[in-house]
Amino acid sequence: MTEDSSSDKYYFSIGEVAKMFNLSISNIRFWEQEFEILRPKKNRKGDRFFTRQDIENLKIIHHLLKEKGYTIEGARKKLLQNPDQVTERVAMIDSLKKIRSFLVSLKEQFDNKDPGIQEPTDITPLSYPVKEE
Repeated sequence: MTEDSSSDKYYFSIGEVAKMFNLSISNIRFWEQEFEILRPKKNRKGDRFFTRQDIENLKIIHHLLKEKGYTIEGARKKLLQNPDQVTERVAMIDSLKKIRSFLVSLKEQFDNKDPGIQEPTDITPLSYPVKEE
């Protein structure tokens, strides 16, 4: 899932949400019917507008269904039994994915450094005084 976390938006259209999770709009609508925790706001026309909390709930649902392989019924039961545990686990996984992404980009920067730059050769190892007894 990709999300623009720097965005200051309060509401997201169903199309934007579908893009974030790489899902179809009909899939999002289906999940809305199946999971009570997913309740986007609707305008008079019936257009759905998702809040950041809806997005967080979708992350949890997406994790259970797509990443863990739960059925709709199994995911619903899991959310009823241990909602805090599932929320914490998804938050931890999300955090670890961000850290991994940062480390991968850092590695790429080091791998792509200018070959003309020489590593310093005059570095001497640090020595610490040895305390004799």
